[in-house]
Order: sequence, then C-alpha cells, then structure tokens
Amino acid sequence: MGFIKNLFVEHCPKCKKALETQHSNTLKAIVIKSCPDQHYQKEFHPALETYIESH
Repeated sequence: MGFIKNLFVEHCPKCKKALETQHSNTLKAIVIKSCPDQHYQKEFHPALETYIESH
C-alpha cells in the first residue's frame, strides 16, 4: 500500500524530500507546495489552469 501512496506524493527534484503544502490560499484556490529546505516551489493556479515552478 505504501507504493501506491508514493505515486501521489510530489518530491523536490534536488533533495528528493516530499513537498509540503503550507502556504495555500483557500480564498483564491491557489495551492503552493514547497520543499522543506526551500530548494523548490510549485504553485497551481486554477484560474489559469497552470503550474508555476521555481527553484
């Protein structure tokens, strides 16, 4: 069952740690996932239907 769970967990491309969702803005529905060591950040903007990745 752990294998299936790992399919849906996103990881940092640099350090391979799981991304954490800490800074989500629920009023705008923007989801921000970031690396615990601040190497990588991924934002989902539903109005634009796009992801913005920053290193």
